[in-house]
Amino acid sequence: MFTGIVTDIGEIRQLEKRGDLRVRIGTSYDMAGVDLGASIACNGVCLTVIEKGADWFDVNISAESVSKTNIGGWKEGGRINLERALKVGDELGGHIVSGHVDGTAEIVAMADEGDSTRVTFRAPAGLARFIAPKGSVALNGTSLTVNEVNGADFGVNFIPHTKEVTTWGEAAVGDLINLEIDTLARYVARLAETV
Repeated sequence: MFTGIVTDIGEIRQLEKRGDLRVRIGTSYDMAGVDLGASIACNGVCLTVIEKGADWFDVNISAESVSKTNIGGWKEGGRINLERALKVGDELGGHIVSGHVDGTAEIVAMADEGDSTRVTFRAPAGLARFIAPKGSVALNGTSLTVNEVNGADFGVNFIPHTKEVTTWGEAAVGDLINLEIDTLARYVARLAETV
């Protein structure tokens, strides 16, 4: 489990197709404190550390994960949001995030509003019904509050701090973004189906 509070920006150092996709990610985490088998959210995707060095770790990524996320667009030198798994007693600053990405949303508009940036995303039709005004979503692993919803489109504001400590300062119209809907919304919808 994660909180959607990004704690590092990783760099894609190597991509290698070996049946599954193997990726080496550079990090500023103290890797001596990260065990093999640990989970790290990489742009919101929960991935398992399979090998590590002083300032990097490797992960294997299945074809299923690649098909549901923006991982297919990762390039060497690219930057991604990182978060280590939640530990008992950690502050829950965002919302409960599983790292199980539901699909990708597309950035369809961006506009500066004061020091913040308003970004409009278009969710896949099957996921749009789970997104509610003032609800939470995880986008590229970042816990965010939805401002408004208009059909499949929804808006989020990014404050300067978020743009500085995540990859959101690099976002552009047309980018595909990993979307994880709020766990609570998923279960409420499922319960409504069975009633």
